[in-house]
Amino acid sequence: PSVFESGTFKGTYNRITKRGSSRLRQALYMAVKCAIRDCRKQKTTDEILPRNKRLRAFYDKKREEGKPFRVAVIACANKLLHWIYALLKNKTSFQDLA
Repeated sequence: PSVFESGTFKGTYNRITKRGSSRLRQALYMAVKCAIRDCRKQKTTDEILPRNKRLRAFYDKKREEGKPFRVAVIACANKLLHWIYALLKNKTSFQDLA
């Protein structure tokens, strides 16, 4: 419902939908930002050690596709929501890459 198209006009700029809980959106946004950032306090090399490797790999893939920062973060939030739903549905625990 967020895409605006009429006749031959094709909408290419889609905003994040403002339906649902704004607090949940804020919590997911902050969770993703914390998950993709470097977990070290002091950098000794240029290598990035993310807190969540799967989410960081997905974020890096989106950035390589040319997506802006916020678009990539919202895509990661969507991915995180899908993971949470799958974990609750299957009654399993999350296992990050080692």
